[in-house]
Amino acid sequence: MKNMKKLWALLLALAMVLSLAACGGTSDGETATDDQTTEDTATDETTETDSDLAYVQDKGSLVVGITYFAPMDYKAEGSDEWIGFDADLAKLFAESLGVSVEFQEITWDYKVEELNSRAIDCVWNGMTLTEDVVAAMGTSNPYCTNYQTLVYSADRAAEFEGLTSLEGLNIAVESGSAGEDAAVALGATTVPVQAQSNALMEVAAGTSDAAVIDVLMAAEMTGEGTSYADLVYSLNLNEAQDLPSEEYGVGFRQGSDLVDAFNTFLTEKVADGTVLEVATTYGLQDAVILE
Repeated sequence: MKNMKKLWALLLALAMVLSLAACGGTSDGETATDDQTTEDTATDETTETDSDLAYVQDKGSLVVGITYFAPMDYKAEGSDEWIGFDADLAKLFAESLGVSVEFQEITWDYKVEELNSRAIDCVWNGMTLTEDVVAAMGTSNPYCTNYQTLVYSADRAAEFEGLTSLEGLNIAVESGSAGEDAAVALGATTVPVQAQSNALMEVAAGTSDAAVIDVLMAAEMTGEGTSYADLVYSLNLNEAQDLPSEEYGVGFRQGSDLVDAFNTFLTEKVADGTVLEVATTYGLQDAVILE
């Protein structure tokens, strides 16, 4: 019996030791967690209070959201380098900030989400300054004019010339674009795609009757000497809706101080002739805004 009592006493003592050790471990763990939470909170607060300009300069790169859109952002045949009016100016803007530039192809319909998640730092891709865009982003001063036009097969030209309505037609459009807005306003049945260049593919393949895209792309990518030699364009769809010409701008996150940085850069590059020089390289001298 005495031995049994000693055994129970030893077991009780051992249990007390283990309990104290566990309590001590929990306390240390809680302290570490509290310290980590404090550090994480401080990091989050720092990120929130930093300017967008400082954020870009700190990481050393400006990530530009684009789609394939000649003559604004595209690659020459056999090259991996992005060139174009927008691409060339983006490189110069990044240089002025002391950072490198990275081009990231995006799905146009999700451009705002890409910005807000910081997957990209700006949208610079012949973006029309629509009411929705201006409401969702911090936008720059306009730098180029444009209008929406209708692209179709040359052998169907007689069907499209002089149209004032697109009712009864399947029209390929870039989802979330000004071209989609124009097609809907004129009564079309729209075929949404991810990029304006894909809209041209739809027409070339015969899966859509026509496409509504920016005239600057239509002039660059259709007709003799292009990949879409059998496609032509006509009609100013802005005029058809009694709307003025569109204006392109660069989109940044709402409240971003990169907007002011870009506007200052643009003013300087207009003044020293750089903007006109780059525009002339890509045949945009009549569309670029120099005031």
